[in-house]
Order: sequence, then structure tokens, then C-alpha cells
Amino acid sequence: QVQLVESGGGLVQAGGSLSLSCAVSGRSLNAAHMAWFRQAPGKDREFVSAISWTYSTFYSDSVKGRFTISRDNAKNTVFLQMNSLEPEDTAVYYCAADWGPLSTAQGMALANKYIYWGQGTQVTVSS
Repeated sequence: QVQLVESGGGLVQAGGSLSLSCAVSGRSLNAAHMAWFRQAPGKDREFVSAISWTYSTFYSDSVKGRFTISRDNAKNTVFLQMNSLEPEDTAVYYCAADWGPLSTAQGMALANKYIYWGQGTQVTVSS
């Protein structure tokens, strides 16, 4: 049974940094495409970043240059380093995994590509 557990969320001031982790159990991360999505109150879930099993990375325009996604297959963990945080980054952040074929950049940003999801971790950025 595949499980994803996010950690690292919290409260930070604008301009600060947080590092999120997503620990995967039940299946090797080696061939997985991994992504981070977020959902703010009253808004739809939106794509943040993804990393393919080939280590290609993808970012939404709103976080490009500020967030960095990475993976450690040996630890079965994916990371999201978030710098220069803004109040607009406040949301619940979800980790997602898919072991299907590699998609286009647009495909990697689609929530319905990902079969497995974590429970989410809250990130709050104060102004």
C-alpha cells in the first residue's frame, strides 16, 4: 500500500523560507513522477511543481525562481524548498505520486495524472 506523508509546514513571515518533505512508503520512488500541489481556502487545488523520474523539473509561473523541487530516491523522499515566501503562498500543500508514463510539461501539472496523494501540510505566510 502506497502512502505519502508530508512534513515541514508551518508559520513563517513574508520573505522567509520553509522546506517541505514528502516521505513515500510502500513502493520505490525510482520510477515515480512526483508533484506538489496546493489549495488555499476557497480556491481550487493548483499545481506548484513536479519532478519526473528522469529528474526533469516543472514549476508554475507563480513559484518559478523561488521554489525548488528535488528528490532522494535512496530515502524515498521528495522535497520542496520554498524561498521568498509571500502571503499568497498560504495554502495546504499536497504531495502526489504517479508511476505512469512520462508526460508533457502540461501533463505533469494535471492533478488527475497522480494516483496517490498525501494528507497535506499547512503553510501559512504572514505579512
